[in-house]
Amino acid sequence: MTYTVEQLAPGSYDVLRDGIVIASLVLDVRRGSSRPDTRSVELLDEIPAIKRPAPFMKQRHVFKLRSAALERLGIQEPEAGNAA
Repeated sequence: MTYTVEQLAPGSYDVLRDGIVIASLVLDVRRGSSRPDTRSVELLDEIPAIKRPAPFMKQRHVFKLRSAALERLGIQEPEAGNAA
């Protein structure tokens, strides 16, 4: 199984598994908060834990960096100028 991302808008991506959209990767902006922004990857459909595709152990995962989210999905960070 291969994951890829397609950018929808700045900070928002579809996550595709073998070419089918199954999740979203979004920038969670915390305006007016001292906490830093995070990125979250969330499955689009509620799926029982036993049926979730790897590496989804939960319905939603939160990351400090976009690169960490991509790494978790097994997607290499693109080189500068080739945004994923």
